[in-house]
Amino acid sequence: MNIRRAKEEIKDTIEAYLYRDEMGAYAIPSIRQRPVLLIGPPGVGKTQIMEQVAKECGIGLVAYTITHHTRQSAVGLPFIEKKNYGGREYSVTEYTMSEIVASIYEKIEDTGLKEGILFIDEINCVSETLAPAMLQFLQCKTFGTHQIPEGWIIVAAGNPPEYNKSVREFDVVTLDRIKLIQVEPDFDVWKEYAYQSGIHPAVISYLNIKRQNLCHIETTVDGKRFATPRGWEDLSQLIQVYEKLGKRADREVTGQYIQDPKISKDFANYLELFYKYQNDYQVDRILAGQWNEELCLRAEKAPFDERLSMTGLLLSRLSAQFGRVLLQEKVMEKLTSILRHFQEEEPGNGEDAGAGNGEDVGVGNGREKGDAFVRLSALISGTEKERDKFKTQELLTRQDELVYGRVLSLLEGYREALLHREADLRSGADAWDFLREQFGADSDRYEDAFDQAAAMLEHGFDFMEAAFGSGQEMVIFLTELNSNYYCAAFLKEYDCQRYYEYNKQLLFDEEEQLIRQQLRRT
Repeated sequence: MNIRRAKEEIKDTIEAYLYRDEMGAYAIPSIRQRPVLLIGPPGVGKTQIMEQVAKECGIGLVAYTITHHTRQSAVGLPFIEKKNYGGREYSVTEYTMSEIVASIYEKIEDTGLKEGILFIDEINCVSETLAPAMLQFLQCKTFGTHQIPEGWIIVAAGNPPEYNKSVREFDVVTLDRIKLIQVEPDFDVWKEYAYQSGIHPAVISYLNIKRQNLCHIETTVDGKRFATPRGWEDLSQLIQVYEKLGKRADREVTGQYIQDPKISKDFANYLELFYKYQNDYQVDRILAGQWNEELCLRAEKAPFDERLSMTGLLLSRLSAQFGRVLLQEKVMEKLTSILRHFQEEEPGNGEDAGAGNGEDVGVGNGREKGDAFVRLSALISGTEKERDKFKTQELLTRQDELVYGRVLSLLEGYREALLHREADLRSGADAWDFLREQFGADSDRYEDAFDQAAAMLEHGFDFMEAAFGSGQEMVIFLTELNSNYYCAAFLKEYDCQRYYEYNKQLLFDEEEQLIRQQLRRT
């Protein structure tokens, strides 16, 4: 199965394992909670989905790469303990707590999360001395004599033997005690992730053409040659930083990440062409509606690879703008929740409450309710504590952190403005009207960004229609809009008539053609 389905399976498994019956006990007892074992090629995303699952389920995560451990660190160190059996004293070997088990208890202490995932990577590549302990771990959920705490689910990952000569195959007894999930690379699933994660558009458009190069591993007489999704993502981040520094990633640089000479050379050549297309087509001018007939004619007569790259450039710019709008939308939603709480705290509006999601962000007893500055300061402090708590628990995504950062920045601005006007704003109603005015200005800026994104999309359709009509390029444009996370999110809010018309017309026609082709083959 692909990595998206694997993630869903793990989330469903966690939900089932952590479900409690009417007596408060786990419906599936610990002994029947089989460890989940993910087996798939390197770099396909096995580790990343564990971080995502833990955040989305609101539980803890402790991750270890087991090949970095010795038997002593995994099982614990032996020591002699005196014990009495049948009236006689004996010297008995005991073990200190496993470093891995101890880290779970530390996570519980640090975060307060009593349920979580213990993720063990490269579990089938352990040393010979550690292998028996790993089998015991999978079968009995213990390291040495120490049990994994109740409520913590074991997930392990490893590579198939064709990718790693150090792999040890599990016997039937062990396999019969685990939940095995086989993971295979899937370009369409990876592309959705790539758009959401901001992978460089050159990487996405190149792999749109050469899908087979997303995950390619082979053994030749000259050794291993490979390209993996992890390699493409890391290369993407380097290219993006290089661009900010005014540098270019050449063939030597791409070969440091994509360790297949043929593929790395091919991508390096494509990257140079991508930069050329970027300069030639001036995508920002197209999306501003400032293109001319000459540019349109050039796009129409360009080779297919160039047309596909140009379409990728348009989609990349649109996705970036849609992403900014989506982020600002979440900022405004969070800000609305906090300011609503400020209004509720006005004199005569009832008791203190949290910041809209269960957190106690009141300023304490005995404060003067009419003091707007103090009340706003308390809400800022509460929001900071809420953010810090989730950050300690490692439950914040990158977007969550950005939202909290921008919300706090705006609130600080409101407080500063309120401080300068404090003498005029002694009454709660006046303070609320002032803050609502400040919020309204930020809301207008959000609406302006939304309208700008909508105009860019319409200009994009204008150019695509003029250059390609209802051709294959428009089908690709629509398909990418549908699979792009930020584009799909924006189109839920913006009613783009041409988007729906072309979807109905072109994608239906494409599906009909595929069915006809299949019928002709039978």
